[in-house]
Amino acid sequence: MPHHALPWRRRLLFAAACALLACTHAQAQPGTWPAKPIKIVVNFPPGGAADQIARAVSQPLQEALKQPVVIENRAGANGNVGGESVARAPADGYTLLMSSGGMVSVNPHLYSRMGFDPAKDLVPVAAAARVLVFLVTKPSLPPTNVREFIAYLKANPGKLSYGSPGNGSSPHLAGEMFKGQAGVFALHVPYRGAAPALRDLLAGQIDYAFDPGIGLQQVRAGKLRLLAVGSPHRSPQFPEVSTLDEAGLRGFDADTVFGFYAPAGTPPDVVALLNAQINRALALPAVKERIAALGGEAVPGSPADFQQRAAADSQRFGALIRERKIVAD
Repeated sequence: MPHHALPWRRRLLFAAACALLACTHAQAQPGTWPAKPIKIVVNFPPGGAADQIARAVSQPLQEALKQPVVIENRAGANGNVGGESVARAPADGYTLLMSSGGMVSVNPHLYSRMGFDPAKDLVPVAAAARVLVFLVTKPSLPPTNVREFIAYLKANPGKLSYGSPGNGSSPHLAGEMFKGQAGVFALHVPYRGAAPALRDLLAGQIDYAFDPGIGLQQVRAGKLRLLAVGSPHRSPQFPEVSTLDEAGLRGFDADTVFGFYAPAGTPPDVVALLNAQINRALALPAVKERIAALGGEAVPGSPADFQQRAAADSQRFGALIRERKIVAD
């Protein structure tokens, strides 16, 4: 081979390497994101509020981003299993978490070790929905209103049981808040998600629950009795049903905000794009209606708004956890 051909070959190789680097660099730019499917990890089982909200948002998000959006349920440890899997995922915007706010604002007060720090290892992307909790009982119980129900619990201490999606979940905290303010005692039965708790309530295995909206269809069908709303305001779905505050439990507020998170280090412009598209999805009538069917409301906003709400909830629920001596599984 002629000696003078070597520089040309080197130049060609160098040019090809530069082109490859330029292509790789271009693919990493936000302008080309997303370039592959996006996965949303739901850290609770199928059928619960987090799962339903994620599925409601995923379809319009998929259409807007022009990439498949896949839902993966990874339940366990009150959301910690799914949360940790996302915290450990590459910070490229292709793996998101849909969770109740409790994983960030409640779990650090419950677990001495979580395997990750949600405040440091995750970044808020967008709030999705404010979910109310509804005090529902099996219809065979005699009480038909809150005052009768409290009197019935006091007359039967420890004989009734209530279910929740797990220790430290929002419905569990609502149940403890209720017991503390009403001065009653009932057995808490934790489940691995809201849907299994609802199934046992419908089967009569437990007596009541603070339902995060997934049982409202059964209320309308007469299979469950709705006594009150555990929110500062009445539900638009059931305007005739009083809040627990109105029933005498002053200041009762067990609302929680569900939303999307990403691994810490995700590019800010990708987070901003996701926030904008999730907010756009939340404004669609079909998505708003699906969230309303849970008795909740869409709450679009900035990542900073979402983070501020989580910080306020952490203070409020942390105090309750200490007062009621609530511990994790």
